[in-house]
Amino acid sequence: MAVRELLTKVGDKWTIFIVLSLDLLGGRARFSELERAVPGISQRMLSSTLKTLERDGMVTRELFPEVPPRVEYEMTDLGRSLLRPTQGLVDWVKENWQQVRDAQSRYDER
Repeated sequence: MAVRELLTKVGDKWTIFIVLSLDLLGGRARFSELERAVPGISQRMLSSTLKTLERDGMVTRELFPEVPPRVEYEMTDLGRSLLRPTQGLVDWVKENWQQVRDAQSRYDER
């Protein structure tokens, strides 16, 4: 897999939100809990992103044979290893968002 392809996946906004939300939820959560935890995500996008994360080895999916069926997602060691750089990116954004907004305003005024 090319580095660019993997960077595109792990740098996707929904991947970042899901990984951080799973961590905040204790590393394991039901689909509905994730849906509530990730603002603005559709069921379809959540499902698609979780499938990609599962395929890439970042999360595992466990189906419980209940009525109605219960599905839980859990971060793997590989998924947890993504937390530090992801949190670093979020911290950078928190520290620098105002500088970026100011630069945008200056640019737009020209």
